[in-house]
Amino acid sequence: MTLAQDALKALDAVTARLPGGGETRDGQRAMAAAVADAIESGRHLLVQAGTGTGKSLAYLVPAVLSGKRVVIATATKALQDQLATKDLPFLAESLDAQRREPMRWAVLKGRSNYVCRQRLAEIGRVTAKGAQLGLDGVDRGDNANGAAKPEELLRIQAWAATTDTGDRAELDFEPAARTWSAVSVGVRECPGATRCPNGDACFTEKARRHAAESDVVVVNQHLLALDLVLDGIILPEHEVVIIDEAHQTEDTVASAAGCELTGGRFDALARVCGAILDDATALGDVEEAGNRVADAAAPLIGTRLSNGVTGEVAEAVNMARERAERLMHALRNVPDDGPGDVGARKLRAVQAATALISDIDTLLHLKDSDVAWVEGRPDQPTIRIAPIDVAPTLSAALWSKKLAILTSATLPPNLAGRLGLDATFTFEHLDVGSPFDYQQQALLYCAVDLPEPRAAGYREALHVELEQLIVAAGGRTLALFTSWRAMNEAVAHLRPRLPWPVLAQGDLPKTALVDAFSADPHTSLFATMSFWQGVDIPGETLSLVTIDRLPFPRPDDPLLEARRELAGPNAFRLIDLPRAATLLAQGAGRLIRTAHDRGVVAVLDARLATNKSYRWDIINALPPMRRTRDRGEAETFLRELRDEAV
Repeated sequence: MTLAQDALKALDAVTARLPGGGETRDGQRAMAAAVADAIESGRHLLVQAGTGTGKSLAYLVPAVLSGKRVVIATATKALQDQLATKDLPFLAESLDAQRREPMRWAVLKGRSNYVCRQRLAEIGRVTAKGAQLGLDGVDRGDNANGAAKPEELLRIQAWAATTDTGDRAELDFEPAARTWSAVSVGVRECPGATRCPNGDACFTEKARRHAAESDVVVVNQHLLALDLVLDGIILPEHEVVIIDEAHQTEDTVASAAGCELTGGRFDALARVCGAILDDATALGDVEEAGNRVADAAAPLIGTRLSNGVTGEVAEAVNMARERAERLMHALRNVPDDGPGDVGARKLRAVQAATALISDIDTLLHLKDSDVAWVEGRPDQPTIRIAPIDVAPTLSAALWSKKLAILTSATLPPNLAGRLGLDATFTFEHLDVGSPFDYQQQALLYCAVDLPEPRAAGYREALHVELEQLIVAAGGRTLALFTSWRAMNEAVAHLRPRLPWPVLAQGDLPKTALVDAFSADPHTSLFATMSFWQGVDIPGETLSLVTIDRLPFPRPDDPLLEARRELAGPNAFRLIDLPRAATLLAQGAGRLIRTAHDRGVVAVLDARLATNKSYRWDIINALPPMRRTRDRGEAETFLRELRDEAV
């Protein structure tokens, strides 16, 4: 039999074992067959699979049966955890009878997610008052200024002696950022297992060995992007890449292929070098250089550096490079075979200095294909550099070397071209739809009577509209906003006016917020962009999703501004419109999560109905819900759902 036939047979068997006996989903079967055909033929595949398709099993079953090593890259930790703790164990139990060998899988994370045994060894003995002898970042400054906390180091040391993985996610507490940075290393610092005294016992290397022995390796998209950018030095050899939530891939690759400069990087370098260099002047000079870079960059927050670095920023960055180079020269004079762990510390310090100097040079000699800008808070500005176009990177590192399958509930129509998947490569595009009956389950309401978002009186009218809809729904509302300011204004206005609880992003950690919202059907949850995707709240606790305005990207976003210039006259349709349509579809997708869910998506931006130039581009990207401009119709439907749930 072909792989597609095997996969469909196995998929039927697997779904039959699901709780309740499972169900046949035509879209899921079509996707599984397409994934199997792609693996056998070597043709890349893009699959749009609407909510409820069961796309994880649709790509996992043929991938596992293919006999090839597969890397699955996810955009959210929630999906990564679902694959690792639910889907893959369930598949292993279901499919092992059809395989020659038991199925093996692994989750691989970035190096800084694992505790570093060498760093722990360098701490020596930790007491409640502090650490023994100069651990980088522990004994420079006090806790109030961000130094590592001895009591947290004690807990991490005890945990590291018993953990099998060294994965930070296993800790039963959240350490301070400085504490964790004191016991972990990133790609910039690690000298590699062969040159580290604790390389044989390294948790990261153990995870990588386990991944190299596995059939399926689950990573996040950023780690995959780093592997592509760094020419495959991170992930084990593999033949197939499956990218879930692929609509985020362009931005993820741009981030991984770029770099950033902050004052904190200079402080970190001084700490690393301070453990082996007795040169207070050189160390202080590097820290001062970092402060000068930060001070020069702070007034430019939100600004694109169109001509590269100039003026005070150029002076500060050039001085910083000279001082980093001077520190590098001092490091070279440290003997490799110095006493104790000097050799290991030197390697890590050289790695960090080399990476910093390289990134400074990238900024000083900015290429036409890159864009630089300043972002962050005034006290912590960040200079970022990223490629304008990721297509060349993906063409060279992915499309020409691996088989790739990209999937999401919503794929922008121009995604293939944006990612460099053009006529040079063979690929298929498939939309398998969704099994849900959106015409019966959901109503799309557009508030055409509201002023446009930039018009006077919009905020006040928005709050009135929100209140009336939430009252009709009896709470049960996920209110999504395009900015923190809009969310906070709505919370301040509506919390005292509504008879039910209103939760807001920031009140609790994200998982706790979702749990609290799910536990009380009358609660409303107000949130910003991070809740537009990756939030799954099925059932009667959610019958209304509101969206304050069409989520067009900011016109002054530096990276998108550069992409618009590259796109030319069609920039709006090539850059802004696909992003807004995809994000709106993702937000609207929070409503219907099962075949039993019903409710209203309310878009409180009249342009969805009135703008003739782009309204259908956006509407056609949404699930095929019934549509109305009549708030009374939306309120009637919401009251019916509220009364049924009582």
